[in-house]
Amino acid sequence: MKLSAKADYAVRAVLVLASHDDPHPLKGELIAASQDLPLKFVENILGELKHAGLVISQRGPEGGYRLAVPADQITVAEVIRVVDGPLAAVAGVRPEAISYPAGAEALPDVWLQARSQLRSVLENVTFADLVQRSRERAAKVEVTAAGEGAGA
Repeated sequence: MKLSAKADYAVRAVLVLASHDDPHPLKGELIAASQDLPLKFVENILGELKHAGLVISQRGPEGGYRLAVPADQITVAEVIRVVDGPLAAVAGVRPEAISYPAGAEALPDVWLQARSQLRSVLENVTFADLVQRSRERAAKVEVTAAGEGAGA
């Protein structure tokens, strides 16, 4: 699987919004800066996510972005599809639409199996799951760092 930079940035931007506990919108600049992402790229991605109904924006000095859908109802697959299209296309074509000449007839089945496996992961991981996993990892790092500092 090759994940485009756009898909990676989109997933990271949604993850920032999903982990934002404050009810006030989060400015695009803060979303981009928190993940070291280019602001213009993030703003374009947020526009696509808004058009898809996953993100809402608010104008004005108190404006910014927030999720339009609860984090536990947005999957990684959904965000990737918004910015990149189908999960497992072969040269831009869906696997079921490909036909190969004699000797390679079995390949579409392999591509379909690969897509199925990819979907089984990405369609079952929500942004609420990712927020929880990130917080657990951060807590482990803090415990490890505290333990190393105590032994010094």
